[in-house]
Amino acid sequence: MSIIVERFNKIKSNIKKVDKNGFTKIVAVSKTFPLEHIMPLINFGHHHYGENKVQEADAKWSQIKMSNKDLKLHMIGKLQSNKAKKAVEIFDYIHSLDSQKLADALSKFQNAANKSINYFIQVNIGNESQKSGIPYNEVDSFYNYCVKEKKMNVLGLMIIPPNDNKTKEYFQSIAELNSSLGLKELSMGMSSDYEVAINFKATYLRIGSSIFGDRN
Repeated sequence: MSIIVERFNKIKSNIKKVDKNGFTKIVAVSKTFPLEHIMPLINFGHHHYGENKVQEADAKWSQIKMSNKDLKLHMIGKLQSNKAKKAVEIFDYIHSLDSQKLADALSKFQNAANKSINYFIQVNIGNESQKSGIPYNEVDSFYNYCVKEKKMNVLGLMIIPPNDNKTKEYFQSIAELNSSLGLKELSMGMSSDYEVAINFKATYLRIGSSIFGDRN
């Protein structure tokens, strides 16, 4: 068994200890890794992978997705609206819906392609100037815009919390907001904090280095 599959199984085992109901999904963050590095996990039968650049994802995944219809690709990085058309073509989930301009573009292109994309609204939970996301107090109105006006399939919220030792507070805050909107899915938790995230109802974990190893 490959080291990648061993690491993946260890993470799944850790998750089972916390998530007794089996609701949690792992998005294996494969950004920057070549396809041959990822293949052991694909061959093992895992379906959900995360990329943060449209061009890289298109070059890496387009061909294999045509031959393996079970593969689901998640956009987890900042998405510019001028890349929205190509993003709709290659991705099944977009975790970084973070502006009205982007919502307009994605809605337009998914309708033209007759394709339903699953979305997470990225929330700038710590109001950090260097991070994208909708301000916490504007999430309600942005959610209504996306769902009611643009008819987008918003599954839940997504956060990348600040690195300031207040992770549990941010997780609790976003879990409460997610619940108040009646949303069932929640994208949060990475290699360093995924077990904590599950305790606050995370359902999509974005885990990279703990599976694939360190990036160059």
